[in-house]
This record gives sequence, structure tokens and C-alpha cells, in this order.
Amino acid sequence: MPAPAPLPAVSVVIPCLDDAEALRGCLASLTEQAVEPLEIVVVDNDSTDNSAEVAAEFGARVVSERRPGIPAAAAAGYDAARGEVIARCDADCVLPPDWIQRIAEHFAADPELAALSGPGRFYGFPRWIGPLLSWLYLGSYYQAMRLALARRPLFGSNLAMRSTAWRAVREAVHRKDAEQHDDVCLSAHLCLDYRCAWDRSLVVGMAPRAVIGPANLVRRFRRAFHTLAVHWRQEAPWERWIRRFRGTAAAAAAPAKG
Repeated sequence: MPAPAPLPAVSVVIPCLDDAEALRGCLASLTEQAVEPLEIVVVDNDSTDNSAEVAAEFGARVVSERRPGIPAAAAAGYDAARGEVIARCDADCVLPPDWIQRIAEHFAADPELAALSGPGRFYGFPRWIGPLLSWLYLGSYYQAMRLALARRPLFGSNLAMRSTAWRAVREAVHRKDAEQHDDVCLSAHLCLDYRCAWDRSLVVGMAPRAVIGPANLVRRFRRAFHTLAVHWRQEAPWERWIRRFRGTAAAAAAPAKG
């Protein structure tokens, strides 16, 4: 039996804006990983609190990004990352102790894998409410984005990609548009042209801010429509579906290797 492939080095990128206390919890969960990341890159998006100091306290490398918005901050972190695989979460995420290990194992097992994502589950609610809200909020999000993108989207709170995949699309993503959903933008550029996988059991904890208060929901839906509108001008949903089915048909017709 051949030896298992060595695990790739994983960099963790965390965009952060005025989120010091939540970041502390996120970084604490990263100290408990079964497999240590190569590095943790916290991108300080011009915070006015002590987010950078909290990051340094946990040994993270702090990258400053003055341009506003998660797209610019996330892209700056990806550019700075040194690992073969770049994992991304949000500052308010709590990661399970096997998060890095399972991400690394996915990429070690599949050399063609470009990106991986999994779901999140809201914490801070009674036992049954968190999973229900997560299912309602994220389930509707996934289905709507799948229809628009012709593939299941990557989820920004819980994704990973090869550094080579990032370098292939880094000039195409809309990092200067603060109103983009950066994970949807990344999905639009990656998920039809590269192998992307979804692991429903790779679950991270996330703060429920997205579903608390109508202003948060309105802002997120507005950004979603804006992101899709920008990409639809480049490739409409029906064109993406046609391209997907043509690619599937071509792959099925190709002769087997080996």
C-alpha cells in the first residue's frame, strides 16, 4: 500500500475590521488545531480598535490593508499567504480542532482540487435554533447562488484554495469594489474552470450577526444582488449553465486515462 501523500502547508487568512474580541475567540480556536497552520495572516482593514494587537498576541502575522471592504482585505491576505493551501475564515468564526487537518487531507488526496468549502452554523442560540437559522439563511443563499453561478458557491467563512488557483484568478477578482461579496466573486472566477469541492461535514461556528437586525439582512442582500449584477454583465447565468453542461459532456466523452 502506497504511503499517504504528505499534507500541504496551510496558511490561514482572516480579514478583520474592529473585531478584536471576536478575533480573540477565533485565534484561540486556531491554537487548538490538531495540525498547526503554517501561519495565520490577519488582515487589518484599517481598524480603530486593538485588533492588530490581539492578532500579534496570538503570533499572527498582521497585514495592513487601507482600502475599505472585505474584497480588498481578503485579496491582500491571499497575496501575502505563503502556504501551498490558503484557508479563509472570518474574525468571528470558531474553528473545530480538526479544521486545518481535514482541509489539508482533502488537498493531499486530490492533486487536482483547486478549492474546498463547507457550511457554517450560528452559535449563541439555544440548541435547536442555531441549526434551524443556519439552514434557513445559508440554505436559501446556496440555492440562489447555485442558480446564478451554475455551481455551488464557496462560502467565505469556511473555504480553502490552492495558492496556484488564487494566482490564476487574482487579477480578475473585484478587489477594489467594497460592495462585492468576495466569496461569490471568487466562486464566479473559480468554480466552473477549476475543480471545487464541498464537504458538508466540515462545519465552522459563526456569529449570528448576519441574521440579527433588518439592516444587516438588507445590506447582505443588496451586496449579493450587486455582486451578481457585476458578473452577469460578463457572463449571464444561462451562459454559465450552457458552459457547465458543455464541459460535463466533454468530460464524459473524453477517453479514460491509464
